[in-house]
Amino acid sequence: MKKVFSKIISAALVFCMVGAMAACSKSDETKATKGETTKTEEKYTVESGKLIMATNAYFPPYEFYEGDKIVGIDAEIAEAIAKKLGLELQIMDVEFESIVAGVQSNKFDFGMAGMTVTEDRKQSVNFSTTYATGIQSVIVKEDSPIKDVDALLAGDYKVGVQTGTTGDVYMSYPPEEGGVGEDRVVRYSKGGDAVLALSTGKIDAVVIDNEPAKSFVEANAGLKVMETPFAIEDYAMAVNKNNTVLLDKINAALKELTDDGTIPAIIEKYIPSKG
Repeated sequence: MKKVFSKIISAALVFCMVGAMAACSKSDETKATKGETTKTEEKYTVESGKLIMATNAYFPPYEFYEGDKIVGIDAEIAEAIAKKLGLELQIMDVEFESIVAGVQSNKFDFGMAGMTVTEDRKQSVNFSTTYATGIQSVIVKEDSPIKDVDALLAGDYKVGVQTGTTGDVYMSYPPEEGGVGEDRVVRYSKGGDAVLALSTGKIDAVVIDNEPAKSFVEANAGLKVMETPFAIEDYAMAVNKNNTVLLDKINAALKELTDDGTIPAIIEKYIPSKG
């Protein structure tokens, strides 16, 4: 009798477990029908619902202030990407040299500041696909004895750069490696400060990206951009090395926005190909 009773209890337990599993399954099915998620949402941004971009907003036409708003090529491309991802873009204006460290420490989701892809930076962050090409140019006074890049490198001239930029990196190399060496480099936190130092005779030249160089020359009489560029480089977005999900999403968005003409139109708006 005990054996029979034991079998009845076991059968009942099995029936209950099967019923519970079926109920679970139905409940999940109902949730799926209602559009509710049964898994933890994939988190790939620092703050839920936001896409936080670090930049240095003194780099026209890529990023600059219009009143109290940051605008420019990078700002508009980032806004288009955020829209694609269904996120709200938040732009943080920081020192250029702190962008990579902030991305590494997950203070920001990505860095975008006319940032050149270099081997040194690739040790710290991953880069998106290239979205624009930049040129490193040299600004000098109109009556400067410096006629070309070779003369700049060979002479005993002081060269101003914005701290942490590729201009800073290139100029810091010793002469035998294509720079002017640490002794001749003068660093400034903003490109505009370097240009002001050039205008007032404190330095002899400024090495900076071509588009901001043109803007600075237009705003400061007596300066010119040297005809020969110093270097040509690719711009991309810096993303934390561990955040491959965000990197993939950014790259997919960049491709779509390039293919549909959005990014070319943004660049053309700020850097017209004619005139």
